[in-house]
Amino acid sequence: MTATPKPVDQLSTEEAAGELARLAAEIAEHDRRYHGEDAPTITDAEYDALRRRNLAIEQTFPDLVREDSPSRRVGAPVSEKFDKLRHKVPMLSLDNAFTDDDAIEFVARIRRFLKLDPDAPVVMTAEPKIDGLSLSLRYEDGRLVSAATRGDGQVGENVTANARAVADIPNVLSGDFPDIIEVRGEVYMTRRDFLALNERQQKEGKQTYVNPRNTAAGSLRQLDSSITAARPLKFFAYAWGEVSEMPADTQMGMVEALSRFGFRTNELMRRCETAEELLAHYRAIEAERGSLPYDIDGVVYKVDDLALQQRLGYISRTPRWAIAHKFPAEKASTILREIDIQVGRTGALTPVARLEPVTVGGVVVTNATLHNAEEIERLGIMIGDTVTVQRAGDVIPQILGFLPEKRPADARVFDFPTVCPCELKTPVVRDATAGGGEGVVRRCSGEFACPYQRIEHLRHFVSRRAFDIDGLGEKQIEFFFHDPDLPVRAPGDIFTLKERDGKNLKKLKDKEGFGEVSAQKLFDAIEARRKVQLERMIYGLGIRHVGERTAVTLARGYGSWTQFHDAAIAVANGDVAAREEMDALDDIGDAVIDAIATYFGEAHNRQLVEELAAQVTVEEAERPATDSPVAGKTVVFTGALERMSRDEAKAMAERLGAKVSGSVSKKTDLVVAGPGAGSKLKQASELGIEVIDEDAWFDLVG
Repeated sequence: MTATPKPVDQLSTEEAAGELARLAAEIAEHDRRYHGEDAPTITDAEYDALRRRNLAIEQTFPDLVREDSPSRRVGAPVSEKFDKLRHKVPMLSLDNAFTDDDAIEFVARIRRFLKLDPDAPVVMTAEPKIDGLSLSLRYEDGRLVSAATRGDGQVGENVTANARAVADIPNVLSGDFPDIIEVRGEVYMTRRDFLALNERQQKEGKQTYVNPRNTAAGSLRQLDSSITAARPLKFFAYAWGEVSEMPADTQMGMVEALSRFGFRTNELMRRCETAEELLAHYRAIEAERGSLPYDIDGVVYKVDDLALQQRLGYISRTPRWAIAHKFPAEKASTILREIDIQVGRTGALTPVARLEPVTVGGVVVTNATLHNAEEIERLGIMIGDTVTVQRAGDVIPQILGFLPEKRPADARVFDFPTVCPCELKTPVVRDATAGGGEGVVRRCSGEFACPYQRIEHLRHFVSRRAFDIDGLGEKQIEFFFHDPDLPVRAPGDIFTLKERDGKNLKKLKDKEGFGEVSAQKLFDAIEARRKVQLERMIYGLGIRHVGERTAVTLARGYGSWTQFHDAAIAVANGDVAAREEMDALDDIGDAVIDAIATYFGEAHNRQLVEELAAQVTVEEAERPATDSPVAGKTVVFTGALERMSRDEAKAMAERLGAKVSGSVSKKTDLVVAGPGAGSKLKQASELGIEVIDEDAWFDLVG
C-alpha cells in the first residue's frame, strides 16, 4: 500500500536515504521510457512532482545526494539501435519554474549573482517551450555533417540520415555562416499532421499514436529513414553548441542569425527587461496556446547578453541563466470551432464542442461535452471563442470558460435545436422535474424510431459492461446498422449474423474492412456471448435509470431471467403487488420502476426482448453471501490493484455481500488501497476509516 508521501521536513536520515534511492530508480525508469522508447507512462506534471520531491530531499539532506541522482542526469542512456555521437558542447536541460513567484525569484537570483541594483534592468528573452525532441545539427563549411539527439546530454544517437529527411532542416546553410556551427532545436509535429497521420494509420490497420511529441520522437528515431521522410516533421532552431566564430553577442541576435542561415525560428520570441514583462509575455503565449499549430508546455526565459550568460555559468545539469516556466499540465486554451448535437440511446441531446486540436495532459483533445443548453449559457461561450480546457480527473475533457479579450467580431451564439437532428426531425421535449417544472435534459421524442437512438442502443448492448462482444465497436455497429446485406437493427440481429451470412451471396469476408480471418473472429466472439449473466442481460437492454449497479440488484433480487421478465411485464401492466415487490429491493425506487414499466409497456421493446431471449441463454444470478467478514459493509477500492482488476475486485466484494462505492464518505466501512492511492486515501485517514492493502483484503475474505 502506498501512503501519502511524508513531508520532507519530517523525514529521518534513514527515511530520506531510502526515498532518494526509490526516486532515483523510479525517475530513471521514466526517463528511459520517455527518451528511449518515446512511450511515457505518467504525465509531465507527475514526473515533475517526482523530480521536485527528489530535489527537496537533496536540499534538506545534502550529504545524502547519490551518484545516480536525477539532479546529476540529463535525458537517458543512448539506445543501442543507433551509433553514438559525443556532443562537443553538452546538451543540458533547464530548471523549471511552476509559479509566478518561481519566475520572479529566478530574476532576483540573477540580480544577486551579478550584484545588480534591485531596479537595474536585466534584459532577457522569452520564447515558447516546444514539446518535441531535442536535436543537435553540426555544420562544417555550411554543410550538414551529423545530427544527434540529446541522449544523456553528453552522448546522443546518430540520426543524421533521418535529419536529412526533415524538410525544415537545411542540408546547406545560407548567408554568412561560420565555418563550424552546431545548431540546436526541437523536432516536432503539428497537431493537424498528427491527427492526419493517425487517420492514415487507422485506415491501414496500423498502430495509432498518443500525442504529437511521442510521434515526432519515434519518427525521427526510425532505423529506416524512408519512414522518417514520409512523416510530416518540422524543426525550430533556438540554440547552438560549438561555433567557430560567434555571429552575434546576444541570445536574440544569435536566433536572428540562425534564421538568416535558413532555419525556422519562433516568431513569438521577445526581449523583456523585467520579471513583470516576462510574466506578461508568458500570459500572452498561454492565451495563444490553443491557436498555435504545435504543442508547447511552457515559456523559456534566458539572459540575453551572452557575456552575462558566461559569467552566470551552470549549476550541475542546468544553466544558471535560463529557466522553463511550465504551464499547468492539466489546462490549455484553444478555439471553439463548432457545437454539434449528439443523440444518446435514451434520446438525450448533448451539445459537444468541436475544438481546434490541443494537447492537454499529454493527450490531443478535439472534443468536449457541454452537457446541456444551460451549461452553454452559464459558461457564456460563443462559437469562435478561445476557451480554456482541462481534463477532469485527467480523463474527461471539459470547458472551464472563455477569454473575453480574445472573442472575435464574428463569434456567434449557439441556438439549441427544437427538433432532433435525425432524418425524422421529431420534436425535442424537455424532462420534467420532481416539482413539475422543466428539467435541463432535452430528448428526441422519436424513441426507437430515431436512428441515432437505435445505434446508441446497440453500442450500449455490446459494450464492455453489457454483452462485451469483441470486434463490435462503434464503427462496426454503425456499419452493420446501415449495411443492406447484413443489417443489425436490434440486439437479436447480432446473434443471427453468421446464419444470415451463410445464406447471402455477398459474404462478410468480402466486404471492405473485413477478411476471412476477421469475419470468423467476429462470429466466434458473438458465439462466445450466447451464454450471458443475468445482470449483463438486464443492463444490456438499455432501460433508462437501470445502470450497472441497479442491474445487479435486480438480478440478485429475482434470481432468473424468467422471474425478472415476468415481474417487469406485470409492473408494465399495472400489477400493484409486482410493483411493491420490486420497490422492496434495495436502492430500487419509483424512477427505476417507472422506467421498467415504460420500457416493457412498449410493444416494440417487448418484441426486441423476446427475439433476443430466443438467441441467448441467461444464467441465474449468484446470491450474495450473508456470512462473510464484509457482508453489509461499504467498501472503496483505490489506487492500482495488482492481484485483480478493478472490475474483479468489485465483483468479488459484491459476491461477499459488500456494497462497493466509488467515493469515500462517513458511510464507508473499509478502504482497500493499492499503489498510487491519492485523495481517497487521505480522506479515509481524515475520517478515521480502516485502510488495508490488497494482501490484507485477501487475508480478510479468505
